[in-house]
Amino acid sequence: MITENDAREVIRLAADAGIAVWLDGGWGIDALMGRQTRPHNDIDIFVQRKDADRLVDLLVAKGFAERLMPYTLADHTTWEDKGGRTVDLHVFDFADDGRIVFLGESYPGEVFSGKGTIGDMPVDCIEPASQLMFHLGYDHDENDLHDVLLLCQKYGFDVPDEYLG
Repeated sequence: MITENDAREVIRLAADAGIAVWLDGGWGIDALMGRQTRPHNDIDIFVQRKDADRLVDLLVAKGFAERLMPYTLADHTTWEDKGGRTVDLHVFDFADDGRIVFLGESYPGEVFSGKGTIGDMPVDCIEPASQLMFHLGYDHDENDLHDVLLLCQKYGFDVPDEYLG
């Protein structure tokens, strides 16, 4: 599990080294909510390729080691410490036009315009409409349903059909 204090520690580790990160997933949504709304198995972090090796070095120095997962790719890795704290690391590039390039897909730069808080710590994250979009088109679980309903309630989005019933 990744507690609020754990999330803040990982984010601070990057920030203290001058590495910008953006939150995705459950902690990204909770940052938008301004409070922790459920337990989290991991923290999903996006980092620019130019900073990825430095961030990995910092994680390793804190006792994290790579854990191979079925979805592991060069730009999507998982890091876990002996206590079971897990960082799901996504490595991306900014294109010359400001777009975000991740795993061969291109997204508008505005995707990373979200602002939130974890505790009293301001954090950058994926903005609400993109968070909702990224929760579509796959078999979702209870956490996804929880997160989508929170986004829709707070930001006035219609609940997507695949989350009804």
